[in-house]
Amino acid sequence: MTNSLSMTSSQENCLVLTGHVVKPPKTSTSPAGIKHCQFSMDHKSIQNEAGLNRQAFVRIQVVATGNVSQHLTRDLIEGCNIRVTGFINRHESRNGNPLLALHAQQIEMI
Repeated sequence: MTNSLSMTSSQENCLVLTGHVVKPPKTSTSPAGIKHCQFSMDHKSIQNEAGLNRQAFVRIQVVATGNVSQHLTRDLIEGCNIRVTGFINRHESRNGNPLLALHAQQIEMI
């Protein structure tokens, strides 16, 4: 019998999203001493779906942890254009509502 955690660990979870920073990065340090950086980004584009053009808009929270937090977010300011590569994960807001967050593994200025 295979446990569900090992089954899900082999699933793909990769997202590449371009957009711009809408809220300046906020940094914090966890009780374990790990640095975190969080900011919001907007993505707007036109995507083709079933032969029709569709406007796509996403505002998503980006989380950068550890070395990514220190090295890749230091030059980010509100309005700058970026490409973020990472994975998505569920977070809970302060009032318990589920949120989707993009955990950055790479951030590029574009």
